[in-house]
Amino acid sequence: QVQLVESGGGLVQAGGSKRLSCTASGRTFSTMGWFRQAPGKEREFAAAIRWTTGSTTYADSVQGRFTISGDNAKNTVYLQMNSLKTEDTAVYYCAADDAPWNNVYSTRAWDYWGQGTQVTVSS
Repeated sequence: QVQLVESGGGLVQAGGSKRLSCTASGRTFSTMGWFRQAPGKEREFAAAIRWTTGSTTYADSVQGRFTISGDNAKNTVYLQMNSLKTEDTAVYYCAADDAPWNNVYSTRAWDYWGQGTQVTVSS
């Protein structure tokens, strides 16, 4: 049984930092990523990493502020979030799959999801 367990969410002031963690169990994946969903909005892509190549990709909205990294051996992915803005407030979801790299921006490309962790950025 595959499980993705996230941690690290919480309340942070604007301009601050937070690091999210996600560990997958049950099988290994070639690609892991993070999505987020703000109230009343659709779930959107934030970042992804492919273990085999070390490639990373980011949404324009987080590029330069967020960094995705991880430990392939531990099947764990991190999302370091710096210079947080109030508009970063959302539930952050970890995702894992073997999807083609050019499809990672779509929620439909991912089969496995964590339960989500709330990040609230206060002004």
